[in-house]
Amino acid sequence: MYTIITENDESAWADETGVLYHFPKRYQKYLKPGTKVIYYKGTLKNKKFSNKRLSDAPHYFAIAKIGKTYPDKESSKNDFFATITDFIPFKEAVLAKYESKYLETIPDSRKSNYWRDGVRAIDEDTYQLIISKSRINKVSEQKTAYISDKNAEHYQDSLESFSEGKASKRYVTTYERNPKYRKQAIAIHGDSCTACGFNFGEFYGEYAEGFIHIHHIVPVSEFETPKEIDPETDLIPLCANCHCVVHRKKDKTLSIHEIRTLIADNSK
Repeated sequence: MYTIITENDESAWADETGVLYHFPKRYQKYLKPGTKVIYYKGTLKNKKFSNKRLSDAPHYFAIAKIGKTYPDKESSKNDFFATITDFIPFKEAVLAKYESKYLETIPDSRKSNYWRDGVRAIDEDTYQLIISKSRINKVSEQKTAYISDKNAEHYQDSLESFSEGKASKRYVTTYERNPKYRKQAIAIHGDSCTACGFNFGEFYGEYAEGFIHIHHIVPVSEFETPKEIDPETDLIPLCANCHCVVHRKKDKTLSIHEIRTLIADNSK
């Protein structure tokens, strides 16, 4: 399946380029997991965004794939989020109109309102046509960093458990420093602590809204090889207190069940 997804310069939708796509339920049929998408921007309407675009004219600017889709927990309209994978930006804009002809095929019945749809299904030929006119930057996004123990002190500010006596080299994921995974995890799980339910925004007000630690369920030091992160199954939100307790002993990471049991036993 191939789809065009529109990202406006100014929008009420909580899109994060290359990370999340926020959309109404009616587009869910076009954004199934694994769908290949092409990012599109319409005509520039506000000049202050000109330097953030590849062109002021309607154009395509990146390709990607849909990871998974999830209900927007904060929406009263049954909206959805899609996680974005394999994001590759174009080096130059691919204009929507080439030699006075649109690259997308517009049905006769849709000529007056075709561009109103922010998400548009296309066929493989159209997808390949747009790709053929792009200059794709084929540098893939970094998912892991390889470091030796002598450099490990630079990562002491992150919360991590590890076992003594392991090999002198290990793989360390960059998930806590990569805003992509953090934003995807919060969109999926929310920003309340999975263990105790604490929410910084509810307690401290607007200043703290959205603040939460993101915890890796399996300690990264246990990875034998680099591992792609699935924010649904690998990451969960924890408040600072619970996150510290989970990692209090460096040779053991508490499970969510274990820390919930501690909370329950000491709340009686």
